[in-house]
Amino acid sequence: MRSAEHADIGVAARSAEHSDIGVVARSAEHSDIGVAARSAARPAARPITRPADLPQTAVERAVAGSALPRRRRARRVALLMTADLRGGALRSRTFIAHAAVGAILVGLLLRVAWLQTTGAQVYRDAGAEQRTRMTTIRAERGSILDRTGLELALPVPASTIFVDPREVIDPVGTARALAGMLALTPEREAELLARMQKEGSSFAYAARQVPEAMAAAVVALGLPGVAAYPEQRRELTIGSLRPLIGRTDPDGAGTAGLELQYDPELRGSDGRVVREVNADGRAIASAGTDTTFAEPGRDLLTTIDRNIQVQVDAILAQQVTRTGALSGTAIVMETATGEIYALSTIRRNADGTYSADSGNFAAVEAYEPGSVAKVFSVSSALNEGAIVPESTFTVPGSQVFDAGTEWETVLTDAYPHETEPMTVRRILVDSSNLGTVMASQLLADRVRHDYLRSFGFGERTALGFPGESRGLLSPPSQWRGTERFTNAYGYGYATTALQLVAAVNVVANGGAYVAPRIVTGMVTADGNAMPLAAPAPRDVLKPEVAATMRSMLSDVVCFGTGSLAKVPGMTVAGKTGTGYKRQDNGTYVNDDGSRAYFASFVGFLPAVAPEFTVLVSIDEPDPASQDRFGGTAAAPVFASIAQLLVAELGVRPVDGDTGCAKERPAELGPRG
Repeated sequence: MRSAEHADIGVAARSAEHSDIGVVARSAEHSDIGVAARSAARPAARPITRPADLPQTAVERAVAGSALPRRRRARRVALLMTADLRGGALRSRTFIAHAAVGAILVGLLLRVAWLQTTGAQVYRDAGAEQRTRMTTIRAERGSILDRTGLELALPVPASTIFVDPREVIDPVGTARALAGMLALTPEREAELLARMQKEGSSFAYAARQVPEAMAAAVVALGLPGVAAYPEQRRELTIGSLRPLIGRTDPDGAGTAGLELQYDPELRGSDGRVVREVNADGRAIASAGTDTTFAEPGRDLLTTIDRNIQVQVDAILAQQVTRTGALSGTAIVMETATGEIYALSTIRRNADGTYSADSGNFAAVEAYEPGSVAKVFSVSSALNEGAIVPESTFTVPGSQVFDAGTEWETVLTDAYPHETEPMTVRRILVDSSNLGTVMASQLLADRVRHDYLRSFGFGERTALGFPGESRGLLSPPSQWRGTERFTNAYGYGYATTALQLVAAVNVVANGGAYVAPRIVTGMVTADGNAMPLAAPAPRDVLKPEVAATMRSMLSDVVCFGTGSLAKVPGMTVAGKTGTGYKRQDNGTYVNDDGSRAYFASFVGFLPAVAPEFTVLVSIDEPDPASQDRFGGTAAAPVFASIAQLLVAELGVRPVDGDTGCAKERPAELGPRG
């Protein structure tokens, strides 16, 4: 009996133990839905009873102490994990998943369609870029020629030396070697070294546009990463023409002067070579090569005569140096056409030396013309019929203007003299300031202003030179105080040298204004000439008035202030000009009481039938020297240039012209 009883009790205990432990295990292993269903359907389990005197085993104690709480925790976790998995929610989630997958598939389909159609070109281009290489063929820049076809500026073969820092083994040694070969400054050497040591750098210039022989010598050193490629540089055959010709940058683009003004025509069109390459960068022979040949730039045909230019440069430089002047300008212009045969400018540098590469001051710098302006005042009055050469004025040595007003000023004549009668001819010959004022005052302010405009003042010439100044000419309504009087003899308006030589040329050219001209045409690469139309002339003075002025201006040279401009065996004509330069303090006198002068002479030859008009200006000659005047500083240069034109271009006097008479005519009175 006890055996059966013990067996029953043992079975019951093991059943309870196994049941409890198994439930916990199965609760964790069963599916969420099954556990939830059985938990809801099964009635609550009743506790298993046993006799009180039977001792608990270790298993029973474990089941009683920890298995039941663990089972409850497992059930709680299972319930939390499966609380949302109801039938309706599952179907909704399945639909959303299917929709998302469908949208992705549609998007992929559309993307593929776009790549096969509209978007295909982008990737085709990218692929072509990876397998193609393009080499630019630089077009040869056109030359700039003188009037006879001689070169003034031309392209010269050169080489550019560069470094690939990725291939350089010893940056310091390479930089030092290049500095020695190329005569680099320490600063330039340090800059090159920094470029070679810069992380990620793949290119650095060592020297641009050096002679080919020098580049070959550098490459022959065999320095890793150092190489060269061909390039062109611009050369001038006459360095003094730099202000006119201008400059190009290292890439061949014009940056100043004619190089800039005519850059599109001179530049030409670059060509290119396009080839396909393999993964090693080698050309694929079967793919072929697409070549577009470069089109050379056009040559520019100018009016400059190279032979005349060189000699005018030397004549001007000698006088500017001798007088210790700040600068000088000389222009030789053909009277009938306005074509410029020579345009020379020279300026003193900070170190006291002189050079001709500072800028084209003949076009970009304006100054008050001084007594040369008397040509325009007198000719305007003659043209209006207000005076004749024999008209006489009583001219004082000084005169008060605008008496009793805030503008009251005392003006003195160009030279001291008593009040005396002067004819218009003598006024011009002896360069009387007050006599010129009296003659010009016979015209209204507006009329005088309009004549100055017709002579070309206050507006740029037709040259179109980069940076050209228009000068300064205010309307009559803005003339204040002495400006109404002093502009008669060259104060109160400003002019460039090109404007001034063209204005005096009106008298030489029979009263017609012709614009200065430097470029007459272009020549294409195949030799075809492309002439440029000249600006139309305009009448300013009557021909008879121009002839009268030529006669009076020849007297200026023969018997007046321009006597040092004489040319043996030929009568020449012109007018001197000596002007005070306006200072930084707004007056014509420096703070220390000194003055700065601007000396000039503009004339033409021969006087009767002019062929050439010449301007010479000397800026700031020594103020303590007698060479500070137009008649002493500039007129001798005119005479030298005139003799050059006689010798080189065959200028001859008209029949019967043997030069100036020896004696001053009595009608001119005593010399002023």
